Amino acid sequence: MNERAGLVTDTNVLVSRFFFRNAVAARALRLGYQRFTLLRSSETYAEFEAVLRRSKFDRYRPLEDRLRFAKLIERVSQPILHVPPVIACRDPKDKKFLALAIAGSASVILTGDDDLLELHPFRGIDILNPRQFLDRFSGATP
Repeated sequence: MNERAGLVTDTNVLVSRFFFRNAVAARALRLGYQRFTLLRSSETYAEFEAVLRRSKFDRYRPLEDRLRFAKLIERVSQPILHVPPVIACRDPKDKKFLALAIAGSASVILTGDDDLLELHPFRGIDILNPRQFLDRFSGATP
């Protein structure tokens, strides 16, 4: 069996994919899903779902649609159950993505967050924004 490399996707990329289906982040996530195993932890998923529940999004898409998308992401991603803490980022809210990447042996973190991007590479894990991700992996075999 040919095991695919792991991909950690930051909340901002997932939310952008939902609201802007043809944006760079959406294209990067589609490519990521085709070529990698999407990883999630209970902490990263909880943040993603909480963001989608924010009432400020009600005028753009119904909550039911947003939660359906969250469940889709939950179904197509692999849970990593044991995620030890990591202290390596200036923004404490971003530590969960680094920890997940390490625990899940990810190859890439896909994010638009400058606090994470400045750590590239992190312990051998590439940290790329959606444009960089597309440039690197479009047409290439990971």
